[in-house]
Amino acid sequence: MSVLTASIEAFLGYLAVERRMSVHTISNYRRDLLALAEWMEASGIASFRALQGEQLRSFIASEHRRGLSGVSLQRRLSALRSFFQHLLKHGELAGNPAQGLRAPKAPRKLPQVLDADEAAQLVEVPTDGALGRRDRAMLELFYSSGLRLSELCGLRWRELDLADGLVRVNGKGGRMRVVPVGSHALSALNEWREESAPALDAPVFPGRGGGPITPRAIQLRVRHLAQQQGIWKRIYPHLLRHSFASHVLESSGDLRGVQELLGHADIATTQIYTHLDFQHLAKVYDAAHPRAKRRP
Repeated sequence: MSVLTASIEAFLGYLAVERRMSVHTISNYRRDLLALAEWMEASGIASFRALQGEQLRSFIASEHRRGLSGVSLQRRLSALRSFFQHLLKHGELAGNPAQGLRAPKAPRKLPQVLDADEAAQLVEVPTDGALGRRDRAMLELFYSSGLRLSELCGLRWRELDLADGLVRVNGKGGRMRVVPVGSHALSALNEWREESAPALDAPVFPGRGGGPITPRAIQLRVRHLAQQQGIWKRIYPHLLRHSFASHVLESSGDLRGVQELLGHADIATTQIYTHLDFQHLAKVYDAAHPRAKRRP
């Protein structure tokens, strides 16, 4: 293992143990940091202490020429900034070479959402099959509480308060939040608990061997259930979280409340849903106002 790789792996260990980041997030960090290490080795730069801002700018430019999008470069730079900040904190760098460095701007892509009827059609899967009650509980909880995929996979029965309709969620960066659970989700969860008879510390949605279900297993299952319900657009777990946020914001107008429900550290992340809400209002306006449409 090279000196560069050893520093990266130590940082990733810190993210896993101290920051309790998800396996998916750590995998993304590893890919971004190893890309820099590979470029540095090819360029004859032996240590991160020797890396200068102009050299890092050259690396970002080379990645852009290689075809990486603005979004990917922004994510890559974010990983590098966090890494360099960690090295600074531990005295392994004299300065942050990513300071003031910006990636090319990327066009802002709004998340897709299901409308209320589509969401209901998706979550109301039949419960008479072998996994029917589990699937119904899983989809209802996704849409009811806006959980991330990793949060749902790691959820334990002791974190659910079915009497008061609450779920305690261990979110990104180890941030805890308490989120309401809707009546339909509570009913589905109670039925699933009666069937599975779990221990308090058991995963709510176990996979093979009794451990927590994997993200990939849920992704495949959600896609299959969508097709079974006659929904042929691209359906994935995070779409239910987007739909939850959009529908709550559309009904309440409370951006700060939606931020708390989603567990976003920065309200700027939540503000994307205001654009979705405005799109909805604009469509209503165009359809209803007699002078909204332009003349041909």
